[in-house]
Amino acid sequence: MFGLGMPELIVILLIAFLIFGAGKLPEIGEGLGKGIKNFKKSIKEIDSDSKKKIEGDKTKEEN
Repeated sequence: MFGLGMPELIVILLIAFLIFGAGKLPEIGEGLGKGIKNFKKSIKEIDSDSKKKIEGDKTKEEN
């Protein structure tokens, strides 16, 4: 996972806990999760659109 081991993740979580506090971490996690979900959805849409365009171009070349 991005070249991060368990010790590195623990240190990152501890720093986040110290900076934001226990109350904000669930909100931050939820926001990050939604952001990642939207990012993946956008990439899939772009990939799908690209494939459709390529297939359309191939069809035009065949005619």
